[in-house]
Amino acid sequence: MMMEIPVLYKGKEECCGCTACYSVCSKGAITMIADDEGFDYPGIDSEKCIGCKMCIKVCPIKRIFEKTEK
Repeated sequence: MMMEIPVLYKGKEECCGCTACYSVCSKGAITMIADDEGFDYPGIDSEKCIGCKMCIKVCPIKRIFEKTEK
C-alpha cells in the first residue's frame, strides 16, 4: 500500500522556515534544505516518512491557512 506523503508547502510563501516540522518528526524524515538565497525549507524523505502528518499539525502557517479557508 502506497503511503501518502504530506505536502508541507506548495510555494515558499507557505513556509516560514521555523523548523517545527523538522523538530517534530520522530522518524527523521524531514531535512532543512537551503535555497539559492540561503533560506532553509523542509524536504521529506519518502523512504523514512510514515505518513503520521505531525509535521502538518505542528505547522504555524498551515494553521493560519486553515483558519482563513473556513
